[in-house]
Amino acid sequence: MENELLVAEKAVREAMGLCRVVQAGIVPSVLEKADRSPVTIADFGSQALVCRSLAESFPDDPVVGEEDAAKLRQPEQAEFLDRVIRVLASQGVTAGGDTVCDWIDRGDGVPCDRFWTLDPIDGTKGFLRGGQYAVALALIVAGRVEVAVLGCPGLGVVDGDGLVFSAIRGAGTRVSPASEPDDSRPVSVSDCTDVTRARLCESVESGHSAHDRSSVIAESLGLQSESVRMDSQAKYATVADGGAEMYLRLPVDASYQEKIWDHAAGSLVVTESGGTVSDTFGAPLDFSQGRTLQKNAGVVVSNGLLHEQIVAAVVSSETVRDHDDGH
Repeated sequence: MENELLVAEKAVREAMGLCRVVQAGIVPSVLEKADRSPVTIADFGSQALVCRSLAESFPDDPVVGEEDAAKLRQPEQAEFLDRVIRVLASQGVTAGGDTVCDWIDRGDGVPCDRFWTLDPIDGTKGFLRGGQYAVALALIVAGRVEVAVLGCPGLGVVDGDGLVFSAIRGAGTRVSPASEPDDSRPVSVSDCTDVTRARLCESVESGHSAHDRSSVIAESLGLQSESVRMDSQAKYATVADGGAEMYLRLPVDASYQEKIWDHAAGSLVVTESGGTVSDTFGAPLDFSQGRTLQKNAGVVVSNGLLHEQIVAAVVSSETVRDHDDGH
């Protein structure tokens, strides 16, 4: 899988560069108007770059991504498409509108025995507010994540560079600055065994994870530190690199199914760093079910040493909640 990793790393680094260019142009008036066009341009541009690279190196591999180009192909979106074309050109990639749309549409693939899954910008609101976001790419073979690259432009920032976390199943996780791929080091989770000293990561947005329930869990575990809230799979990277011991993504309603591109890359980055990833009942994440983790409920990420304790607290909180709801 070395070739797959090299191609994926290069594609993610290119996409990170494009995203930084777009993010740098976001001004306060954009946020005041709740204008999502910058993140949409970066989404499309990032997906175009990654899918272009994968098409060149692995033409038979489908890509399951978050975007497609249906709207971009509409005549009334010509100006918007032109903005995507221009930001790609800023990264040295020149192409016409049809070609750009074809690249983006490669992300509309169907899960099969071997495919890539991509989140071109994971953490939309973090991207807009200048916080954490990620470019997440993973190769899934026979239902297992085999290769993962997680680009985090807001982590370990030196001159706006960011970090790239890379993993191959069975070969560990490494991290390097986005602009210095040869300057890498191995990544290891924290060796903390005292759960009361564990640091908790969770989503910024309450719509993504049940903050009230995670507060109950934190209290039951006796956590001494305030939780750290950040957007995107940067939370996976933070646990992998020893910056936190646990990350909880707790379902806000029973019907919600997690998307595979929100967890595939991050899960391998953590497990290859020595950590553990499961759903809220302790079951492994099942990436063989199509575009969602339909057989799993929520996600629990830890340094491994504390995983059983954390899952037990999560299960207990569900029992308490059911009792309080009269179930």
